[in-house]
Amino acid sequence: MVLRQPLHGYGIMKEVEVISEELVKLGPGTLYGALRKLEKLRLIAQVEQKDTRKSYQLTDNGRRLLFAEYERLRKLVEISEKQLGGEL
Repeated sequence: MVLRQPLHGYGIMKEVEVISEELVKLGPGTLYGALRKLEKLRLIAQVEQKDTRKSYQLTDNGRRLLFAEYERLRKLVEISEKQLGGEL
């Protein structure tokens, strides 16, 4: 979970790359647009600013939504596996 601890934009980009095994690479425009939206929805909060580096962290609401989304996706995979009938 990338924003369990405070992290600034560049750190977020690098961490996403690492945990996704380089399948996801966020560009600055995509990342900062997403951060603004998540902050507006109160799913993350700015917790620190040093010079121009703003650090963000998940809020309690963000954490709840993250786990709910995880469960939704897990259920979809479970359903898909049943539909494929062991063809994987």
